[in-house]
Amino acid sequence: MKSVLVLGCGEFGGTIARRMNDLNCDVLVVDTNEDRINEILPYVTSARIGDCASKETLESLGVNNFDVCIVAVGGLFQTSLEATCTLKELGAQFVMARATNDVQMKFLKMVGADEVAYPEKQTAIRFATKYASDTILDFIQLDSNYSIYEMVVPKEWYGKSLMQIDIRKKYNVNIITLKRDDEVSIPMADTKFTDGDVVFVIGEIKDILKCFKV
Repeated sequence: MKSVLVLGCGEFGGTIARRMNDLNCDVLVVDTNEDRINEILPYVTSARIGDCASKETLESLGVNNFDVCIVAVGGLFQTSLEATCTLKELGAQFVMARATNDVQMKFLKMVGADEVAYPEKQTAIRFATKYASDTILDFIQLDSNYSIYEMVVPKEWYGKSLMQIDIRKKYNVNIITLKRDDEVSIPMADTKFTDGDVVFVIGEIKDILKCFKV
């Protein structure tokens, strides 16, 4: 069981805290807003009212004992910056902080954030990619080059087997799973594709887009 400290329980922090609690993590939430603390208390291990940027508050929590510390403070960016810096000074093992623009991301990394979440930008990229083509249903970006895409099978694949289309050799793209009529399976070499099939593929973004003619 991982121990998690979440600073700030607005929409972003509260969602993370609840989800990690559902995944059997030991979650402590800290926020200055008493109403928010009372609201989230039934859904986490414990919750406290306190100043997330206060060194005294963070020292009292023993931040170095948490596996993950998440800075999800809303409002002034200075608060997030101070909380991130203080967490690292106090020996926090891993700090993830939220940014709302590129400048904030840069400064959070400068003061020691191990990872910076940029939900607005990431969501924008996801939806832009998803709605750019009727072929793309969804995608998960793994890094700047590699992604997993959920793709509608093109018409030219109908009636052909995985071996026949041979996209691994032609495009260096691998099919992970096949979804047909809401059932998910791992396609075999002789699996033939048909209208309505959806595949999850992994590879370099440029190769996937070329393979599916996007």
